Amino acid sequence: MIVLLADANIQGHVEVLVRRMQAEPFIGFWHDLHLSCVSFADVGLNPADSDSAIWQRCQERRVVLLTNNRNDEGPDSLEATIRNCNTPSSLPVFTIGDAQRLRDEREYSDRVIWALLEYLVEFENLLGTGRLFLPGKD
Repeated sequence: MIVLLADANIQGHVEVLVRRMQAEPFIGFWHDLHLSCVSFADVGLNPADSDSAIWQRCQERRVVLLTNNRNDEGPDSLEATIRNCNTPSSLPVFTIGDAQRLRDEREYSDRVIWALLEYLVEFENLLGTGRLFLPGKD
């Protein structure tokens, strides 16, 4: 089972993504990978929590964070946290390159989904990789 968590600033975007993943042509992957999606409240997080606290909770609960491009400002930033705390068994963070396009452009949304699914099929091989970008390079 792979559990996904939308970052606070892209929850609506990821809801659109998840609805799309639960329909053809993606639904088979959704079921085969035993995917589910939870909210901040489900894992005891508050949207105001620091990037560091969010990353730590995701690691503790084995929940995969989907985020927009969080910054690298300060020691509690997501990038600094990954750099300082990532281990070979840490879950990756998936960063969506353009969250607005995810909502507005079905072709882009499909590219993000296919990239995410390709990663999730090989999920165990991604532990310790830190941050992965969706949909990848154009």
